[in-house]
Amino acid sequence: MTPPLISYSTFHRMGLTVRNLSSLLRTTDDFELHIIDNNSQDGTWEYIQSLADSRIKSKTRFPVNSGPIYPINFNLARRRPDQYFIVLESDVFFYVPDWISRFMKIFQTFPEVGLLGIPRAYPLPAFQPDVVPQERDGVSYLQLKNSEVGTIIDFVPGHCQCLRPELISLIGYWCEENGYGDAELSIRVHKYTPFKAGFTTDIPIDMTQTIPCQACEGSQWCHLDKIANTCFSIRNNKHKNLSFAETNRWKYFEYFNELNQGKRTVYCASIHDPESYRTHLYHMDWALENFNFYAIHGN
Repeated sequence: MTPPLISYSTFHRMGLTVRNLSSLLRTTDDFELHIIDNNSQDGTWEYIQSLADSRIKSKTRFPVNSGPIYPINFNLARRRPDQYFIVLESDVFFYVPDWISRFMKIFQTFPEVGLLGIPRAYPLPAFQPDVVPQERDGVSYLQLKNSEVGTIIDFVPGHCQCLRPELISLIGYWCEENGYGDAELSIRVHKYTPFKAGFTTDIPIDMTQTIPCQACEGSQWCHLDKIANTCFSIRNNKHKNLSFAETNRWKYFEYFNELNQGKRTVYCASIHDPESYRTHLYHMDWALENFNFYAIHGN
């Protein structure tokens, strides 16, 4: 099997990035890693440049943070047609080195599964949509039961998601036009494709959100004063997902209205793939407005 492509995005919080990228690089399964730094200003890019691992195929630093969807689709446009695609955020720490094999075991056992994620973990608040346990030949996963437009919990969270190649050929990219990420992706998969979405049950992680400066493994790359500014305080000040969602909620509903009315297919195009928006409906003005929201407020 072609090794899966892992899209790893960072945005400040260098302490977490150092800790959690180290756990990723202890993975015993093969993979192809593409790292993107969304204009962090805390030493993250210097740390990334120091990494030497043959599985790291690219390191990219964007001069402007254009939001979380922009880097995902940048890497997705690089994927080969037969590659699984894994989206990984910087707050995920893996306790097992064979976590990719555990994903693949489910995909191989359940060909109807297109999207798999890992349940949110300590110390984040409990988050569990309604699921239906599925078991076959000793392999199990939790299948998403519902996924309705406008719901706030019925989706697979985006901190770690793995997508089957055949699903990607149907849905294309994360939707840049509404910018809702995991909340829109799960609905597209669950309601508008023949594939199922769900959660693994045997990949333990933690999602620690802060690390004290004195315990940080990245101190040699840090150039912050650690009094007025830490990598966590900067990130929190510039993290604008909630305000983006409030401002642009209408695009989320309008996108699904167009889908339900047959004005468009489930396939979403991307600014990183000109052929995709030449052959599919794509509201370029919506997408650019979304990117600019983060450029103005999140840098």
